[in-house]
Amino acid sequence: MLQWAIWQWPHNDYLVLLIFVVMNPIIEKKPETAGSTSAGFNPDKQHTLKSPVSISGTGLHTGVMADLTFKPAIPGFGFQFQRVDLPGQPIIKADCDLVTDVSRGTTLESNGAKVSTIEHVLAALVGMGVDNCLIEINGPEMPIMDGSSEPFVELIEESGVIEQDAAKLWYSIDENIYHYDEAKRVEMVAMPAIEYNITTLIDFNSPVLGTQHAGLKHITDFKSEIAPCRTFCFLHELEMLLDNNLIKGGDVNNAIVIVDKPVDEKVMLRLKQIFRKEKIEVKSEGYLNNLELRFPNEPARHKLLDVVGDLALIGYPIKAKIIANRPGHSSNVEFAKKIKQYIKKNRHTKGVPVYNPSQPPVYDYKYIEKKLPHRFPFALVDKIIELSDTHIVGIKNVTFNEWFFQGHFPGNPVMPGVLQVEALAQCGGILAINLSGEGQYDTYFLKIDNCKFKQMVRPGDTMILKMELVTPIRRGICEMRGTVYVGGKVTTEADLVAQIVKK
Repeated sequence: MLQWAIWQWPHNDYLVLLIFVVMNPIIEKKPETAGSTSAGFNPDKQHTLKSPVSISGTGLHTGVMADLTFKPAIPGFGFQFQRVDLPGQPIIKADCDLVTDVSRGTTLESNGAKVSTIEHVLAALVGMGVDNCLIEINGPEMPIMDGSSEPFVELIEESGVIEQDAAKLWYSIDENIYHYDEAKRVEMVAMPAIEYNITTLIDFNSPVLGTQHAGLKHITDFKSEIAPCRTFCFLHELEMLLDNNLIKGGDVNNAIVIVDKPVDEKVMLRLKQIFRKEKIEVKSEGYLNNLELRFPNEPARHKLLDVVGDLALIGYPIKAKIIANRPGHSSNVEFAKKIKQYIKKNRHTKGVPVYNPSQPPVYDYKYIEKKLPHRFPFALVDKIIELSDTHIVGIKNVTFNEWFFQGHFPGNPVMPGVLQVEALAQCGGILAINLSGEGQYDTYFLKIDNCKFKQMVRPGDTMILKMELVTPIRRGICEMRGTVYVGGKVTTEADLVAQIVKK
């Protein structure tokens, strides 16, 4: 393992430290219980919140007071922010491709709206095993609270986390993925692993911080080992930010201040006035006396917290070992983009969705029967194996006993193309109904375009039905691109338009 780690790493900076971490990924004691998990928590199922929960606080950089609400969401929804204070209440998906600013936190922008400092909130959701959540906010920035994820973890615990009737589709990293920023001396790598774990290393050339590392071997340890760790800054950075009015919501209780250079009485007096404290002093350890450290390596742990939050923007749950040397929001987001591109390319290269009959489905025939009005002989979807807010993959097993083979080319049974399209439509109907929220709905065809039949479907074939949203659903109109695969080949494809009608 040691020789492999040395040979694989593309650059030699901090090589000795890297070797130490690869051999000893975590040196802190692992608690007996942590995180949102228990003996009954199934990591291969999707989870959401039991009920809406809210919290209020001030944004660190904007100084704007905001109300934040976590709401339950359907399977495949992922994490989405909603600016309820803006006209039309625009939604912003937690997606690394929508990041527009990483200068003082991570900012997303879409549909004419922005939301910033999202990393601590996303880290809490990931760390507590939540997969689907609508995050409502009536301001431009997440509340900073105490500078950690702990207040949001406590909020999630107040609601409770519930298992959903949908499988969680993990994406494995099959080869090393590297990111290197020479200017910032940042090195990051994702390596194949059987679960998701992270190691961070920091070195700011500071006599106070020194060289620190932190590890998260199991995501279930996030609650106790990482969530309480607060953001930090150096005193000279704090002075610059204050001079430029850039941390309007800064408070004595929401950041660790590191003092690694001599400070005169004038500066101390100013800090005393800003923090409204009777006494401001530098501790012997080199930290301002506004806060007590929760862990000796709290800064390194907070950097790990940021990595968890920023990598949530990949949009896919992954199994990989992440090693991040000197990470920051800019590098985290660029790394997330590389991993996302790898996943999308890997899926595309394979050509078809992966179908493993031994894996439990996202939805089985009983759920499908509840959602769709189709019955024998027109029930043409057996189960759903993938589901997100933009696509769905279903399965139709074709047998010799199908009713239509009696009259469609007797002696040379071929499944009618129109029924293949109908199977796609039913699969897409499940996605459309799932995205429509509460209530009972039906879907009706409006148009079929660009329909092509490339291969015959015969008895014994397993049809993989994939439907992808072309545009977001608007006014009940749903446009999808459908593809049928059999044996790794495309048999049918078409563009379908349907209308969603509430019963």
